[in-house]
Amino acid sequence: MARFHYKMQGILDIKEKLETRAKQDFAEANRRLAEEKEKLATLQARKEAFLEEGINLRMERIDVRKIKENKLAVMKMDEYISKQMIQINQAARAVERTRAVLQELVQERKAHEKLKENAFAEFMKEEQNQESKEIDQLTTYTHGQKLMGEHEHGR
Repeated sequence: MARFHYKMQGILDIKEKLETRAKQDFAEANRRLAEEKEKLATLQARKEAFLEEGINLRMERIDVRKIKENKLAVMKMDEYISKQMIQINQAARAVERTRAVLQELVQERKAHEKLKENAFAEFMKEEQNQESKEIDQLTTYTHGQKLMGEHEHGR
């Protein structure tokens, strides 16, 4: 039996490598998004601490300077949180871009795998046809030999 060789195996190999790289890019984008969300959570926790400090400052003896500093700190945290939200949105868009690339590459690889399966099925069909021809030829030859033997004995 002949060995199956898929003529576009090189392309399939490249598609698989591209898909692997896209999976790595997607994982990296997700990791970055998680980091950005963690930074946001830290900023929000700091803001909450400043807000709580502000409440405590207003309950003690009024220190206008400390209250102003606290208010400025809360405003600064709002600014940091706003900037961090931008970072999160950028990271989320990167995740979506890498997801789209990955999906496209997966579809391309699957299409090439289907082509390979079809080529293999065609190869097997041709092999079976060739085998059938060989069996028919062998049967015809054997039958012919048998007839010739009977013919020679009949004389």
